[in-house]
Amino acid sequence: MRVSKFFLPVMKETPAEAQIASHRLMLRAGMIRQAAAGIYSWLPLGLRVLRKIEQIVREEQDRTGAHEVLMPTLQQAELWRLSGRYDAYGPEMLRITDRHDRDMLYGPTHEEQITDIVRTAVKSYKDLPLNLYQIQWKFRDEVRPRFGVMRGREFLMKDNYSFDLDESAARLSYNKMFVAYLRTFDRLGVRAIPMKADTGPIGGDLSHEFIVLAPTGESAVFYDRAFDGFEIPGNDVDYDADLQPIVDRWTSLYAATEDMHDPDSGQLPMDDSLISGRGIEVGHIFYFGTKYSEPMGAIVQGSDGEKITVHMGSYGIGVSRLVGAIIEASHDENGIIWPSSVAPFDVGLINLRGDDAGCIAACDDLYGKLSQAGFDVLYDDSTERAGAKFARMDLIGLPWQLMIGPRGLASGYVELKNRATGEREELSMDAAIQKLTDQKGAIG
Repeated sequence: MRVSKFFLPVMKETPAEAQIASHRLMLRAGMIRQAAAGIYSWLPLGLRVLRKIEQIVREEQDRTGAHEVLMPTLQQAELWRLSGRYDAYGPEMLRITDRHDRDMLYGPTHEEQITDIVRTAVKSYKDLPLNLYQIQWKFRDEVRPRFGVMRGREFLMKDNYSFDLDESAARLSYNKMFVAYLRTFDRLGVRAIPMKADTGPIGGDLSHEFIVLAPTGESAVFYDRAFDGFEIPGNDVDYDADLQPIVDRWTSLYAATEDMHDPDSGQLPMDDSLISGRGIEVGHIFYFGTKYSEPMGAIVQGSDGEKITVHMGSYGIGVSRLVGAIIEASHDENGIIWPSSVAPFDVGLINLRGDDAGCIAACDDLYGKLSQAGFDVLYDDSTERAGAKFARMDLIGLPWQLMIGPRGLASGYVELKNRATGEREELSMDAAIQKLTDQKGAIG
């Protein structure tokens, strides 16, 4: 993609309403624009990141054997009345009356909707276990939306729901998602620590939050430094095997948010193994038994003909929230530093002299070769001064920058910059392509 043809409305000044780094940088980098309080339009650069995060989340869900569905954003109030949550949920739920005076709502979550689907379609124990997920927009009418996509009213979420015959089987489903979440956040290039959590309005008695560590995180966290040495399950993980040992290992260490942290509990490490930091919640998983299936009649016939109320769990990942969380965890004074797996482009190609015929020809040639090699390239072919181009590339945070100018061209080299480290190398064009290829292969 050429900058001259790409809609990239970057901003030089920091918007006054942006209070945290991710909100400032997303606005300045031309990723989003506010449509209303807590509601944003996603522009091309931001949408590319959102779609990459979404795809990684989808791949890891599919790996567990979950099936993707897509449910409506608007739901019937009657379903929520069956579960007892319509009146209990609170003012965060946007309630709507349609032209026929039917009560509707803009879904803040989809437990009722998915239970309605399963109760009408699944009748036998032979159809279980079952796990259905979607990646869909949600709406929660926050009283004070702030921090950009980190706490908006409309947000993109991956939510999935497991259905099992009993508690034992449901915990196996829970463990699958626990491990899938460890893998998902690792692939997204962030460190996420699981910690036991309250179940809140979702309900149930087993729940874990996944907290991304970030210097500017929204809440204080305390965790065992041994987490740093834990290995994430690899591609060879067997989701049909007993995953309890993996879950036990990750939940055996101390981790808590500030409001849960009690130094007088007697359960804290007595040495220097505890680290304090800041974190952002990006995922939450729940097991809640028959909380929804019982009042809504989600029943299957067992092997001996008995009627069994299915056990359920739900599992959420804040896809749009992750965009902000990744930026909070990875940025500097010049802009965003994207992990390679979610960067909107792999490489930024900069023509240092946009009015020089030799530089134009060399950049066009390199652009073609990189594209042919499978790289997604943002080619700055503008005639702006070099300093403006450097600033823009640093702001939008692509992992690599390739620079071609008259001096280097005369000497037969291009300059390759690693955005994360700032390291620069002078390489031949072929050597630069080879290094980028090697790096790409190592990542994925």
